[in-house]
Amino acid sequence: MTCHSRKVVLLLCLVFGTSSCAIRFARRAPTTVEPLRLSEIVDVGDPARRASLRIIVKGLEDDTAGQAERALGTYEEAIRVDPTNPYAYLAIARHHAESDDPEWALSFLDKARSLFRAEGGPSSRVEPHLVGLRGQALYASGAIDAGLPLLQRAWTLAPAAWADGRLSADELR
Repeated sequence: MTCHSRKVVLLLCLVFGTSSCAIRFARRAPTTVEPLRLSEIVDVGDPARRASLRIIVKGLEDDTAGQAERALGTYEEAIRVDPTNPYAYLAIARHHAESDDPEWALSFLDKARSLFRAEGGPSSRVEPHLVGLRGQALYASGAIDAGLPLLQRAWTLAPAAWADGRLSADELR
């Protein structure tokens, strides 16, 4: 199945799956959040964190421009500057979720979640990205039944970023 075919199947499943869920959720409106963009927080934290965040944003710009290898090197540089920055691991996970081997994203997501927890989070604005990227990686790896519910949850939480079943570098930037 081609990547385009997978996206079409995913969107159809999301449409039909959510229409059947409408009855269940009719009593309460789903809570949505404005998903976090890293450019919003580049001035937050100590000097190492701020420097690392600026480097990640540069990597996301490289990813957006189609310079995947350069972007990956930039994310790795951000980790060298601040190894405890969960956003660096999130960016690498996003990068791998769209690569030829999306399963690589899973270990980076685990590391990001662990670091977010150590900082008292993740925030409700980051949660859709963690859930959705796991779903995206699983779905793209062939674990469709495991990935679809996660993608649907991310879409429910943050439809602005997850309507297409993926998180682009520009949406995270």
